[in-house]
Amino acid sequence: MKPLKEARIAIVCDWLTNQGGAEKVILGLHELFPNAPIFTSLYNPEKLKGFENAEVHSSFLQKYPLAQKHHQFFLHLMPRVFEGFNLGAYDIVISSSHSCAKGLLLKPGTLHLCYCHSPMRYAWDNYQKYMKEYALNGFLKKFAKLYIHKIRIWDKITVDRVDHFIANSRYIGRRIRKFYRRESSVIYPFIEPENFYSAEKENFYLAVGRLTAYKKFDLVVDAFNLNGLPVKIVGTGGLLPSLKKRARKNIEFLGFTPDRQLRELYSKAKALIFPQCEDFGIIPLEAMASGCPVIAFAKGGALETVTDHQTGLFFSEQTADSLNAAISKFESLSFNPEKIISHASQFSKKHFHQNILNTVEQNWNSYQLTHHLS
Repeated sequence: MKPLKEARIAIVCDWLTNQGGAEKVILGLHELFPNAPIFTSLYNPEKLKGFENAEVHSSFLQKYPLAQKHHQFFLHLMPRVFEGFNLGAYDIVISSSHSCAKGLLLKPGTLHLCYCHSPMRYAWDNYQKYMKEYALNGFLKKFAKLYIHKIRIWDKITVDRVDHFIANSRYIGRRIRKFYRRESSVIYPFIEPENFYSAEKENFYLAVGRLTAYKKFDLVVDAFNLNGLPVKIVGTGGLLPSLKKRARKNIEFLGFTPDRQLRELYSKAKALIFPQCEDFGIIPLEAMASGCPVIAFAKGGALETVTDHQTGLFFSEQTADSLNAAISKFESLSFNPEKIISHASQFSKKHFHQNILNTVEQNWNSYQLTHHLS
């Protein structure tokens, strides 16, 4: 059998155009397998740091300037992109997928591991919501409905091209079972706890993220309009103008905030408000690594990272009343920043790397035995 250290490995991801949780996972994989080339539909080196020494191969979409900012308009070409990559030289391919990256055509001797951030949201359970909330004109919506049906069929077909799924949370593991009828192991994404610190708490709450519909920042605005407490909202997005228009003076919008300033905000905030349902959710972990408790909607990945009454509180419904009830309860409790930081340290890059390495090696050894590879 060929040992893992001699195996030729490639990494594949949907796109590398903006910094986010999925992109941090790719960077973590690159650091673990620095000699593995990365194949992706689009790459914007100006927006993403850390890949300067990586061998990155982008697709024909790279020549379309519009694709860099609006990759969603090119979804109909994504199957062609990923089926077109020639990965015949590799023993192991690790795809990081929340869209089409898992749809690779590989030779029988190549092991395909898929780190799944989510089954394609806009093709499955969030389809109706995306059609309703995204600002598309009538013609584009009709085209999108027609094509999403086709992409859903293609997405289902590509499930059989994956040898082993890795879910980024138990929540996503259940969705993989539901939509793909496959089992998965769970390896959580990571933070770097050493980059965060705790400071004396100040009198403000904090909310962080892209200002898009499913992130539910309208809920934060509605709740704090009612309770009158100070809250700072970090992030940019299409909903910023409308949110500003409806917000009262106790709500402050900070827009884009550099990492250094964000870490300071985490360290001083009374609590982070996390109103959305995320597949995993890096932001609550970053807050907790700063000794900041989290008030989170009780669904999705937050249930696996936030410990109720120890590192934060949950609210059960995405309504202003439910959120405000949790905030009122929070105001009467006290939390230990050191215990919160200790809890967050479990989600370190070291743990992520070790778990990935163990899973890749176990599957590679098993694959060679099963397929009689030499």
